Amino acid sequence: MTLSLKQTGLLCAALSWCALLVVPGNFAGLGGDARITLAVFALATCSWIATPVDDTYIALAAGLALAATGVISTDTLFGALGEPTVWLLICAFVLAAAVSRTGLAGRMAAFLVSGARTARQLAHLSTAALVVTAFAVPATSGRAALALPVFVALAKALSDRKRLVLMLALLFPTVILLSAVATLIGAGAHLITVQVLWETTGQQVSFTQWLLLGLPLALVSCHLAAEAVLLTTTRRADRRMPVRIGAEDIQRHSEAATGFPTTGPLSPVETRCLLLLFTVVTLWCSEPLHGVSPALVALIGAVIAASPVLGTVTLKDALRTVPWSLLLFMATTMAMGIALSSSGAARWLVSGLTSTGGDGVPPWLFLAVVVAVSTAAHLALQSRSARSSVLVPLVVAAAAGAGVNPVSAALASTAAAGFCHTLPASAKPVALFSEVPGVTTYTPRDLLRLSAVLAPLTALLVLLFALVVWPLLGVPVL
Repeated sequence: MTLSLKQTGLLCAALSWCALLVVPGNFAGLGGDARITLAVFALATCSWIATPVDDTYIALAAGLALAATGVISTDTLFGALGEPTVWLLICAFVLAAAVSRTGLAGRMAAFLVSGARTARQLAHLSTAALVVTAFAVPATSGRAALALPVFVALAKALSDRKRLVLMLALLFPTVILLSAVATLIGAGAHLITVQVLWETTGQQVSFTQWLLLGLPLALVSCHLAAEAVLLTTTRRADRRMPVRIGAEDIQRHSEAATGFPTTGPLSPVETRCLLLLFTVVTLWCSEPLHGVSPALVALIGAVIAASPVLGTVTLKDALRTVPWSLLLFMATTMAMGIALSSSGAARWLVSGLTSTGGDGVPPWLFLAVVVAVSTAAHLALQSRSARSSVLVPLVVAAAAGAGVNPVSAALASTAAAGFCHTLPASAKPVALFSEVPGVTTYTPRDLLRLSAVLAPLTALLVLLFALVVWPLLGVPVL
């Protein structure tokens, strides 16, 4: 492994800062645990940015350093893997494997888009179908893999209309990334945010509350993004020309790729899977009525989905689809976020910022800065979970000092961090759809043109929700 001059300089700067931190005479008022935490975070963050070392390996090494030095207990480090939110994600992946095994998601998506008669209808019906998948598949990369065969079928059915294919190629990853905020299981970063809020403020954001706050934002942002994609990739003539995609067209192009029919009556396996998924999602959304935790509901659903009689997938096969590396990364970064808050390191960092003029900042300006930084953070940290593990503890500490509700600030930061469309390497769904065998999709220039419109649009929308909509839904700004 070789590093560029820029990468080497970044790591050297981090090491120099760490050396200054551990010298007792420097940074008066900073405790020993806080010094170690800041040093570990600086090295981990610079390693995530500047080296090709696996993100999970870096996070594990950082967590081990914090536990070995006594900043956090071993129970905190290992207990993070036993958190209900982690089990919720594990079971959600088992359910997703059951859905994928039946081909139900492809059938539902094909059913929606086959009703499109114009390019605009095609864009918005595709958007609606992709938003729905946020309730069935927990990770954006998993949803992208699930949606790829549907895109390929549409691209082949529209092979004579290149601009519409380009529009769909950009639309699919854009909606997958922006719609993740709809549910708590939409991204691992959401679980990190919830855990940091619980550990630092004692405020619990439930599955239902996240749904209430995130789903309206996901719907508005995704359909606005659909318009932005449509207007930046097609011409007026393309939008006026009728679109004719029948169910038989999608069937012809997709069944060979997926092995599942997209038309005809539901099979008994598909019916059972659809009923199970509907029941699980309904129980998740009605948690305040019955009091059963979403993690327990997910576990019950996973056991049924993998059962020998009623299931559609074996437990062994379903567990193979669980991204264990992601779960280890999440658990370790949760522990790192706890260390940043409990050691006083986050408070010290924020006090250094407020002492230079941060006091008396209007709440709207504070949230605007949080949203702007979180929107741009993907240019430095490509991992969404890494961005939350670094930003959320700082945002929560800064919000307390600025008199802003930490829940509002943390949710705004996490929602804004969902924008990561600037480069093909910015997110896995963007990279996946940038190179599709047999289909010409988009270039980095197309991404930059879309990002120039979408970045300010999504940032302003998140800020609007944080200042106006979420207070009406029970999350005040102050």
